[in-house]
Amino acid sequence: MSDALENKRLVIAGGSGFLGVSLAQHLAARGASVVILSRSPPKASGPWRHCAWDGRTLGDWCAELNGADGVVNLTGRSVNCIKTPDHQDEILRSRIESTRVLGAAMRQVATPPPVWVQMSTAHLYGDPPSAVCTEESATGYGLAPFVGRCWEEAFHASVLSSQRGVILRTSFVIGRNQGAGGGALDTLARLTRWGLGGQVGSGTQGMSWIHEADLNRLFERALTNPDMQGTYIASSPHPVSQRDFMRALRRAVGMPIGFPATAGMVRLAAHYFLRTDPELILYGRYVRSTRLEQEGYEFRFPKLEAALADLL
Repeated sequence: MSDALENKRLVIAGGSGFLGVSLAQHLAARGASVVILSRSPPKASGPWRHCAWDGRTLGDWCAELNGADGVVNLTGRSVNCIKTPDHQDEILRSRIESTRVLGAAMRQVATPPPVWVQMSTAHLYGDPPSAVCTEESATGYGLAPFVGRCWEEAFHASVLSSQRGVILRTSFVIGRNQGAGGGALDTLARLTRWGLGGQVGSGTQGMSWIHEADLNRLFERALTNPDMQGTYIASSPHPVSQRDFMRALRRAVGMPIGFPATAGMVRLAAHYFLRTDPELILYGRYVRSTRLEQEGYEFRFPKLEAALADLL
């Protein structure tokens, strides 16, 4: 059990989904007392306490921040949807408003948490064809980069000057189904077992990924390491192409074949069958953290093959 987390009280805002449940289990296993703020309790039961909030307005939930040892904000509507105007609006507002109201709550309580760890997205870099993006790289163009920039700007405007603030620009998280909706790996593995895990489009689009265990360890490090501050990319140091990712996934599930799909096929299937945005599949990026490398952080699962073997 980590002495750094033992008897600490930690708050996870927006913690009822796959990532929040995984993180809550991780932190609780290391001795922390965990409170999840969300509209409804997690589908899974676990070692945490739930407190209702709407992610927009101040309320009784603010008391959970008073005297807490740290807060993690994961709040945001899923981007796994068809990008209608209403959905785009909610994707943006859910992130901005939740961050702003957390900042307002920090200013209301007598003893705010000394550290605030904020989720962000590696989609902020857009879809460069081959360059590997780091923390110093330029951001991209389009809805996802715009949302990412606004999300981080809201955090910078909301975090207290007395708080240590950490932003984690997270890539595609691969993990086990936690009884909270599961991760996207569940869907990909199922399609692959059906023989549909082949190259999509050009196959050269980047698939930057991170094992849920490493993401949880990064959140823990951000909460407990006083030297960790500012913006970090949360992604494996070995991103791969979509073609190579699906090849590794086929090996992991024991399926020797994977039928390819053209961009046109993906656009039709994504809209009419998967009810999601085809750009999530057709575009990608290669990202790697130079900051974590410089600070000597060692990933438990730096290579995709070992990560998939552990999960599948």
